[in-house]
Amino acid sequence: MNKTELVTSVAAKTGFKKNEAEKAVNAIFASIEEALVSGDKVQIIGFGSFEVRSREARTGRNPKNNEVITIPASKSPVFKAGKSFKDSVNK
Repeated sequence: MNKTELVTSVAAKTGFKKNEAEKAVNAIFASIEEALVSGDKVQIIGFGSFEVRSREARTGRNPKNNEVITIPASKSPVFKAGKSFKDSVNK
């Protein structure tokens, strides 16, 4: 499912017009992004949680020439599914 299909599904389930459903979906994504950027964790009971995890700098190898390179430290957004969400997917 892509974003357009998600908007169509939300519109069908809520009775919103497609442009209203798109605004709602965009607002949810923007709110999650803003919370993660500010360092907060987003928990949606029954669905899962979003958080930012830090990765330390490390060394790696360039596969083309086998040269050792330094991979800089970075932050990555992570989603962890909640128990009821996992259970419904595994049925």
